[in-house]
Amino acid sequence: MRITVTSVFVDDQSAALDFYTRVLGFEVKNDIPLGGDDRWLTVVSPAAPDGVELLLEPSGHPAVGPYKAALVEDGIPATSFGVDDIQAEFERLTALGVRFVQPPTDMGPVVVATLDDTCGNLIQIAQMKG
Repeated sequence: MRITVTSVFVDDQSAALDFYTRVLGFEVKNDIPLGGDDRWLTVVSPAAPDGVELLLEPSGHPAVGPYKAALVEDGIPATSFGVDDIQAEFERLTALGVRFVQPPTDMGPVVVATLDDTCGNLIQIAQMKG
């Protein structure tokens, strides 16, 4: 068994596509219309184009809004992405206007930072030490 797709609920798929590709640097893997405004919209890391896909999933289900709001209110990231140099990523993303709710912070075996994805989520980036 392996993880092939994971998801993050987004308020607006078009805005999410822009943020996750243009700002974070992921690449589109699938963009398939599902009827109405919804799409099967996945992105991947350019370092692993055949790796795990991130589904930018519409937030239409009634349970999603309260779930996302509770996570943000409590400062809990919806997901985490690994980076090689967290300080460089923090500086690059800050220069692009990304709002961080937590700057790079030493947490023992990792350094983490948390950003607002502009689509209703907090996203953590993490660099393993050593």
